Amino acid sequence: MLKCIAVDDEPLALKLLADNISKIPFLNLIASCEDAFAAIKILQEQKIDLVFIDIQMPGLTGLQFIESLSSAKPMVIIITAYKQYALEGFSLDVVDYLIKPVPMDRFIKACNKAQELYLLKNKKNFPSYVPEYIFVNIGYSMVKVMFSDIVYIEGLREYIKIHLKSTPKPLVVRMGIKAMKEELPEASFIQIHKSYLVAIPSITSIRKNSIFIGDTELFIGDTYKEEVQKLLESHRH
Repeated sequence: MLKCIAVDDEPLALKLLADNISKIPFLNLIASCEDAFAAIKILQEQKIDLVFIDIQMPGLTGLQFIESLSSAKPMVIIITAYKQYALEGFSLDVVDYLIKPVPMDRFIKACNKAQELYLLKNKKNFPSYVPEYIFVNIGYSMVKVMFSDIVYIEGLREYIKIHLKSTPKPLVVRMGIKAMKEELPEASFIQIHKSYLVAIPSITSIRKNSIFIGDTELFIGDTYKEEVQKLLESHRH
């Protein structure tokens, strides 16, 4: 888990930020600070991986706080009501720059980016790291989905339906099928249609223009026939 702190001089904004952080399974909120000086004290006492910070604060601004950090600094996500500091913020190598009020899906995206950067920086500690799951946003919760539990994924414009082995009711997630494909292990899934991603182990038969998963028939789109043929040839004995 990433150890993080939240910094904002507005109590309501700080409470909302802490609540959002609590919904992210891989974040551990160590402290909520009402000014940058309190945050500096926390950083002196223990190792923090990620800091969420506002810009306009009395005494020491968020940008001044970032500039004061040592070379072994934590990752930083700026959350502010001011758009005009974005260029300066990114020049300080922040992970992301969020504008209040922050939609939950945008907040999740920033947190996922921080986690990816953390794993990349610490890859020597994770020599064989291969993700086995993804967290998806459903309502106000982050739901863990094991890749091995996925049967197939159905695209519905701005949403996808994730059909699982473990439950007859699919998960409905506000996410594009293209974005979902990027999260899946390439060796275990194949796209057979603009609306279908299929777990290869779930395929029971392939007949002409269709793939069958048990009694469920999914049509193969013309664009994807060559990819399905390659799959068939690679598994033919």
